[in-house]
This record gives sequence, C-alpha cells and structure tokens, in this order.
Amino acid sequence: MSCIILAVVLVVSGAGPAQAGARQLLYYNHAWGTLDRATADAVEHSRYLKDFADLEVRTTTGADGKVWTGRYLRGRETYMEIFGPGDVPGKDGEPGSAGLGLSTEHDGDIEKLKARLLAAGEKPIDFLQTRDFGDGKPVPWFDSLFLIEEYERFGAWAMEYRDEYMDDPRSKVGPARFPGDVTRQRYLPDVYEDKMMRDVTLVRLAVTASDLADTVPLLRAGGFSLRTEPGSVVATRGGTTMRFDEAPPTRIGLKRVEFALNRPVARHVEELGTSTLVVGPGKRAVWTF
Repeated sequence: MSCIILAVVLVVSGAGPAQAGARQLLYYNHAWGTLDRATADAVEHSRYLKDFADLEVRTTTGADGKVWTGRYLRGRETYMEIFGPGDVPGKDGEPGSAGLGLSTEHDGDIEKLKARLLAAGEKPIDFLQTRDFGDGKPVPWFDSLFLIEEYERFGAWAMEYRDEYMDDPRSKVGPARFPGDVTRQRYLPDVYEDKMMRDVTLVRLAVTASDLADTVPLLRAGGFSLRTEPGSVVATRGGTTMRFDEAPPTRIGLKRVEFALNRPVARHVEELGTSTLVVGPGKRAVWTF
C-alpha cells in the first residue's frame, strides 16, 4: 500500500485548488462505465429505473462513423451512461472500461482551458465530436480536449457544446438563458422533474496509476479542488465529487454512484444484474457495482 500512496502523492503534488483566484472552467457532465451483459440488460429493461430517472436507451452515430449504444440516466445537470460488452467499439466496450466528461458552462471557456493547459506544459489534443440524427449529415456536437491520444482503460476529456447542436431543433435543448449559454442544464431535458433522480453527487472509479496520472492535470486546469487520500485522489468543487482509486487492471471500473433525489422517499433496494441500487430513505440514492 505504501508504494500506491507514494505514487498518488507524486501525481498530485501541489494539487489543492487549481490556481489561486482562478475561475472554475469545467464541471462534471457525465461518467460512463462498461459493465457485464447481465447488468447492462437489467438497466435497459428495468421498470423501476424508468420511474427512478429519465432513462433513455439510444444508439448514436458520432464522428468518423463510430456507433455506440448507451443507457442514459439523466438528471437536471448531470447524467450516467451505461454500456454492455461490445456496445461501444474497441477496448471501451470491454467490462471495466470507463470514462469521464467534464464540460464548460460558457461559450469560449474551452479556449481558456486550453491556454491553462499549455501554460502548465501540457499538449492538449483537439477533437470535434459530431452527431448524425439519421439523415447522413453530421452536426457539430461538441468541441473536446484530450491530454493523451490513447489511455489504458479510463479516459477523461473536456467538452463544450457547439451552437450548431444547441440551436438544432432535433437536439431538443432549451433556450439560452444568457449569451453563450452552453450549460448542462440547458442541454439536458426537464423530464427529471417527474422522476426521483435529480443529479449525480458522487462518482467513484477504480483506475490504473497511468490513467490517473493522465487525468489529474485536466482536473487541476479545470478548477477542481484536489486532495489525496491513501491510494486515491478526490476532486471536489462544482456539485459532484469524483473519487479515483488506483487499482490493478483486473479490478478497474465504475464502482459507485451517488444521487440527490427530487424529494424524500422510503428505502428501496433494487438489484440490477450484479449491481445494487439503494434508494432512500430520504433524498439520497447509492448505486454500487
């Protein structure tokens, strides 16, 4: 354990609040995890989850013709995406793989983030994600920044929604509340109001030491407050806590998600494949994998 602790301390040396007085540029948008087939299927067909959250099962065609099928549990500003084996191409479709999207709230902030990363000695990689609504004409969806070209099994990226997507009626996003509004709340539908789930408040992921080291600079530049715990890095600030635990490749993946609920509910336990969702009592739910 001592060597793990040392590795984490070295990774985040000097990583408290990002920069004194620096405005936060990134916020938790969503996390995804690839689970076993039984769990993915249980999520997709669960009657209970349809009452718990705004649950959508969707096949999407993105940039370069990449196609994936996800199960989305959407809240007011945040959401989760669940894959089963092979639901997304390549190693992302293998159980244990996971990812994290961190988004801006104001148009142009991704350029400010890029400047911070460059100033910190990083070499951010630009990528434009698109979405095909079915007519064969990809619409610019969001600009993104990566710090590495290829991760082991977990990758994090920064993203900023594009005006072309936000203004397309097929995207079904809400109207802008201020100039340059690319907020998560505008992007997500208001269906959550009639469900139990309001937002994701905590995500816990087990990742390799290499993937963690590649993630921390993005968290720091985005304005999150980082702290170390034995074998872990915890990112706070912005409403959702993100905990990253170092683990060997055989034990990586999405481990725990906590939710804030719209209203207090009685305790309910829902078994979903090999995972367990405990809802209540009160205005909190915990999903363990």
